[in-house]
Amino acid sequence: MLDIRFSRALQVMLFLAVAAEHGAGPLSSAELAQKLNANPSLVRKLLVPLTDEGLVVCVKGRSGGARLGRPTDRITLAEIYRCAVGDKPLFAPSPGVEPVCPVTAHGGEYFAALTAEAEEAVLASLGDRTLADSVGELRRLCTGRDRQS
Repeated sequence: MLDIRFSRALQVMLFLAVAAEHGAGPLSSAELAQKLNANPSLVRKLLVPLTDEGLVVCVKGRSGGARLGRPTDRITLAEIYRCAVGDKPLFAPSPGVEPVCPVTAHGGEYFAALTAEAEEAVLASLGDRTLADSVGELRRLCTGRDRQS
């Protein structure tokens, strides 16, 4: 099963970005959870690393909640990705097997190099995109869909 933490963390950040554009105050974990159709405790878990990295500011209390910690054009998708997945690799290697042939002897080494290269490409692509770019792309998708209706 694929990990959905990045997808969820990106959605949280997009909700916060749109709220900021509309001048809304902080969004509570309950509000964010409702938007994600998720549990507020999951949202709070997602917010911890985002807050630790300064991408989000959380305020406790009755009128508290989460808001962006930086402008959307200064937050990259690579930063959100790293906060969401931590040090977990993009691909997991298969368990080692006894080295009886070139494939079993060097397959793990080859896979590690291959996946390191793929992850580097993913991070480079995400590093070239900001949260502001993503909000703009969502708007373009909405406009395109409205024209088709």
